[in-house]
Amino acid sequence: MLYIVGLGLGNEKDITLRGLETVKRCDKVYMEAYTSLLSFGLSPDGLSALEDLYGRSVIVADREMVEEKADCILFEASRSDVAFLVVGDPFGATTHTDLVVRANKLGVKVKIVHNASVMNAVGVCGLQLYRYGETVSIPFFTETWRPDSFYEKIRSNRENGLHTLCLLDIRVKEPSIESLARGRKCYEPPKYMTVQTAIEQLLEVEQMRSQNAYGEETKCVGIARLGSEDQMIVVGSMKELLDVNFGAPLHCLVIVGNTHELEEEMLKFYSIKSTVVGFVKDNKGLRLEMDA
Repeated sequence: MLYIVGLGLGNEKDITLRGLETVKRCDKVYMEAYTSLLSFGLSPDGLSALEDLYGRSVIVADREMVEEKADCILFEASRSDVAFLVVGDPFGATTHTDLVVRANKLGVKVKIVHNASVMNAVGVCGLQLYRYGETVSIPFFTETWRPDSFYEKIRSNRENGLHTLCLLDIRVKEPSIESLARGRKCYEPPKYMTVQTAIEQLLEVEQMRSQNAYGEETKCVGIARLGSEDQMIVVGSMKELLDVNFGAPLHCLVIVGNTHELEEEMLKFYSIKSTVVGFVKDNKGLRLEMDA
């Protein structure tokens, strides 16, 4: 059996009880490590924290392993129980849907253990989940590659009064263009898009397309480390959010559509108009304290 297990968003303890029981009885455990990452995964002891809790060795599955060697994982799952761990929920990325399709074609049985993901946890900002339109991904621009296919989706959402969740690019174990040209892979350092970079790119596309999908004064919600003890949520215009330091990854951005009065009440809690006192450490961990 192949078990695809969602880990949630915060730390190693966010796995469900069912998920933990599943992992503990599996013969081999893989962790997908490129579509997202747990907040503690940025620290050196991140993986050991998983292994200590699970009582199992965890094999990190990077993009190459998942996309090029998936059949090896599926072959193992045809002969024994294999757990494939995914940050958030198993179906938060199309890669994992593809894995299920390939497993079914090979006759490998699959069971899913769901968990929280950015797609539902984003509700913490106060915008109601059923009022969101199509989610978009914002990739890093390069000198020669500046894709803007997300623009039409945002414009359509805005025309229909819907909010837009923007998932921001992460690049982990990505080969450099120069090394590929030389026929030898050398990997770039990990890179995580910030709210500021996303807004700068969005405004660049708006300036180029000039269809008034959004602008500097458009209200947005910047979110960092969603689901963690030190998660940060700030509401303001695109222009205002450019000056906010959201700190460590992962970041995401919500472009606000039409709002209900209850949504507006919730958004006030995170308004940039409040004075940020700073991060305060107490017996509950690290939190953002603000003066109303």
